[in-house]
Amino acid sequence: MTLRAGVLAVQGDVSEHGDAIRRAAAAHDQTAEVVEIRESGVVPDCDVLLLPGGESTTISRLIHREGIADEIQSHVDAGKPVLATCAGLIVSASDAQDDRVDTLNVIDVSVERNAFGRQKDSFEAPLAVEGLDDPFPAVFIRAPVIDYVGTDVEVLATWDDHPVAVREGPVVGTSFHPELTEDPRIHDLAFFDSVES
Repeated sequence: MTLRAGVLAVQGDVSEHGDAIRRAAAAHDQTAEVVEIRESGVVPDCDVLLLPGGESTTISRLIHREGIADEIQSHVDAGKPVLATCAGLIVSASDAQDDRVDTLNVIDVSVERNAFGRQKDSFEAPLAVEGLDDPFPAVFIRAPVIDYVGTDVEVLATWDDHPVAVREGPVVGTSFHPELTEDPRIHDLAFFDSVES
């Protein structure tokens, strides 16, 4: 089986997410065709979506201007998996605590941007994640903090008493950058657990 994986390519770690989804697919004896999303019309043909980091105000503005936002919401409404990381999580949230970010409201969380600090405050930490047997090497770069979690949201991981990985329906959101490691388990958790369920 070939999985069509769309990576929002307006900013962020596009190639890294592509590599991670290919590694996760290979672990399931599948292949992933990775397509970059820069305009409307691509999302409806995707099985899974990746919303990478970057600058959340820019991402928000571009996905709404290009008509991609409505397609992402339809993808989620259809129960298709999404992995939203860092700024992707901010854009996916119900509340970004920033009027400049027009959120997708596909995961009921409130997010504070850059709450773990600036670029110089970046760090990697072994993170216990629900559904994973061993800690995940989470890379936090200008990471947001989730400071509210809705009743239908499952907290998958916390760091310093704050949720940093969450799931609501087909959407998994992380404050950290799982694509910056060679470990595909977060992509596996987001996509193959959902696809195979």
